[in-house]
Amino acid sequence: MNGRTADPDGVLEVRVGRHTVAVHRPEKVLFPDAGATGVMGVTKADLAAYYRRMALFMLPQLKDRPLMLERLPDGVKGPRFVQKDTPENWPEWVRRVTVEKEGGTVRHMVCDDGATLVLLADQACLTLHRWLSRTDRLPWPDRLVFDLDPPTEDFGAVRDAARWLRELLEELHVPSAPMTTGSKGLHVVVPLNGHTTFEESRSFAKEVAELLAGRHPERLTTAVRKRARGDRLYLDVQRNGYAQTAVAPWSPRARAGAPVAVPVSWEQVEDPGVTARTWSLGDVEGVLEQARRNPWAGVMGKGRGLGPARKRLAGVSR
Repeated sequence: MNGRTADPDGVLEVRVGRHTVAVHRPEKVLFPDAGATGVMGVTKADLAAYYRRMALFMLPQLKDRPLMLERLPDGVKGPRFVQKDTPENWPEWVRRVTVEKEGGTVRHMVCDDGATLVLLADQACLTLHRWLSRTDRLPWPDRLVFDLDPPTEDFGAVRDAARWLRELLEELHVPSAPMTTGSKGLHVVVPLNGHTTFEESRSFAKEVAELLAGRHPERLTTAVRKRARGDRLYLDVQRNGYAQTAVAPWSPRARAGAPVAVPVSWEQVEDPGVTARTWSLGDVEGVLEQARRNPWAGVMGKGRGLGPARKRLAGVSR
């Protein structure tokens, strides 16, 4: 990693912009079963290097959004915890936003620069989950997410569901973009114009999911309870609520193999060689190559309100 120095006490100092970030225990292995050929595991230093190299692509997806952090200080084989409130002892240059909640407030962190990304690596933040709205308009999302959650590792079922969903959204004149989750499924992301409430976006997503499940009742379901799903793929729209989050594009996942959530094109979704875990920290160059392809080009800037789409939805055949 360029711009770094190490000392005998196991601290790696990384200069990023105006700040120097200390990465403690840089050789701590976070993903023991992942790494480049001939390398045993992905270390904290590797994670910091990944965040720094990917900052150009990650920061536009994180900027101005409150984050929920998934931290694993001892790596994927150790305990994990979810952090919403930003610790007082974190550097003052880390941006915070105060969000009201029932009975009080939460000070979420916001990641707007590369130094903050490296700090997150130091804190063993293996997965970043972002709000679907921005700090200056928290009640009004500018993203809507359909989470395609299969019952097994069969990505073929995900591929079919994604195709059907895209076709339905096209009927409604709604743009969309897919992302592998690094887990089992796929997120289909719809850009909004920031003038729709969470209640309206979730209601619309629920209606679309129910219509799609009605068209393919043997393959898809909107049942929240797992027992009721059977072997059908679950169309999850629960992330479209105030203070809910979705995994951020280009974020690693805290899972074996160090998979990464990666934006893809619709053409790539149809590629039988692509699965939910195609990209990982074991092949950072591959992730960078995919990022440079800019698979979401021209889509995220097409955010719009849902009023016209809702009217079209009312007239779509069931």
